[in-house]
Amino acid sequence: MRITWIKPDERIEHEFIQAQEEGKETAELKAQWDRAKAGLDPAELSALAEEFWTRLQSIEAGPFEEAEPSGLEGIFQACQPDAFQPALVDEAELGDKLTGAWLGRAAGCLLGKPVEGKPRHWIRELLESSGRWPLDDYFTAAGIPDEVFREYTWHKSYQEALRENIVCMPEDDDMNYPMLNLKVAEDFGPDFRPEDVLQTWLTTLPVLQVFTAERVAYLNALKLMTPPKTATHWNPYREWIGAQIRADLWGWIAPGNPKRAAELAYRDAVISHTKNGIYGEMFVAAMLAASFVVTDIREIIQIGLNYIPPQSRLSQAILDTITICDREPSFESAMDTITEMFGHYHWVHTINNAALIVAALLYGAQDFEKTICYAVMGGWDTDCNGATVGSILGVLLGAKSLPEKWIAPLNNRIRTSLHGFDNASFDDLAGRTLVQVKRFARIETKE
Repeated sequence: MRITWIKPDERIEHEFIQAQEEGKETAELKAQWDRAKAGLDPAELSALAEEFWTRLQSIEAGPFEEAEPSGLEGIFQACQPDAFQPALVDEAELGDKLTGAWLGRAAGCLLGKPVEGKPRHWIRELLESSGRWPLDDYFTAAGIPDEVFREYTWHKSYQEALRENIVCMPEDDDMNYPMLNLKVAEDFGPDFRPEDVLQTWLTTLPVLQVFTAERVAYLNALKLMTPPKTATHWNPYREWIGAQIRADLWGWIAPGNPKRAAELAYRDAVISHTKNGIYGEMFVAAMLAASFVVTDIREIIQIGLNYIPPQSRLSQAILDTITICDREPSFESAMDTITEMFGHYHWVHTINNAALIVAALLYGAQDFEKTICYAVMGGWDTDCNGATVGSILGVLLGAKSLPEKWIAPLNNRIRTSLHGFDNASFDDLAGRTLVQVKRFARIETKE
């Protein structure tokens, strides 16, 4: 039986990288680990990994420690949570924008699904081989020569996401989370706790439908740990993208109120993430909340930045990305630089993927098709990034303005292993979300 992400020797390898990214001096200990692990059987390797995990935790904190708090109070003290005052939302537009959010997220996710985790250069080669570069439609296998697949191939779940096979939105963890969080909102209301979110995972979400940090947090919960320990115990993925892809529902139910969205997102993120992993979810949730009342993409990004510590690695990466996009004439040239600067991060990390999201939003310039295609052509976590920008543009434009080319193939239907949600319609999900807006937003709407 093969279950990834939770083997001790697998986790210790990632923890060395995580510790290095945090600025810790780990070279000597890593050399000791590499020498000691040679020739050990699995049981011995697991025991040794536990010893080295303890030793890693005792290394002096790196230079980012004070600039990157994981508590909500510390985060809000470091940033500008009151820089944007809650704005009134036009109630007549709210339903359309929520429907657009669900549909936009699904379309962007589905677009990126066949090439998730594949390198940017291969995605381009794949498309060029059949005359489809730059990307402007769902992927298809038609016309792609066999030699393209010598080194890389489609993601394992590609088949149901190819243009010729799409009948609805197939199951994907990027779409499971907004449905799961909708259930949290419905069951526990505005005062839900991190423990309530985790309880909903355990009762609703199959364990192998979660990955990286979420899988570790799930395992820790089964060992009777509670947040925030579920996020820190043996969890080297705590700054990866998992929390960032759980942001949407919290932004959707706090329209015009990014501070509220960021605070709700924090309660969700702290289950499985720390530092920049938390900030990624707060950043996206705040951008989504702002997108209901702000139309300028650059302003939306800046509003998102108000809710994460300005000296954090994530904030600095986003600011660097904005500078790059201001300088470079095209998305592709910008991505060359972004890849050079942030490509050392794992393809599932928060920081590099957030930079790509920002670049796609800026070069997409409020065009839904361009934005989701840029997010996918950039590589890394393509379905996550397509979903996030699709959600933002879905809110910004509303369902009525989303191109039929991208929305019609979804057939207003989504598949999932989440109990009570399989074969749900996007119309119904948007309607249920609207009910939660009235419970959660705590702001007035325009009549």
